[in-house]
Amino acid sequence: MSVIEHDFGAGKRRKEKRFRELLSLDALHEQNVRANPLPYLERASERIFQLERTLFEAALAGRPPADGDMPEPAITISAAEYQRLLACRAVVDAAFAEIQARPESDDTV
Repeated sequence: MSVIEHDFGAGKRRKEKRFRELLSLDALHEQNVRANPLPYLERASERIFQLERTLFEAALAGRPPADGDMPEPAITISAAEYQRLLACRAVVDAAFAEIQARPESDDTV
């Protein structure tokens, strides 16, 4: 005897719920996401754009100053703090490189 599996739309509802949670919306929006997803997709696209812009700004801030810039006064930090800074910079640089390497056609939602 074989069993026929059917989820009765549970998989689709899980995706809608996850999408709603990623956009930080409450449960009241779930029906609206299902009925008219376009505004929510636009909101997600805007959030992605803002995150990429922030990542770009963080990558620029991590670059060494240009030769024409005024030298900043030296400060002293602990070795552990410096290692944390280098680790954060590596994460930002890797994420920024990944975004730059991505083809433009993958930017669709």
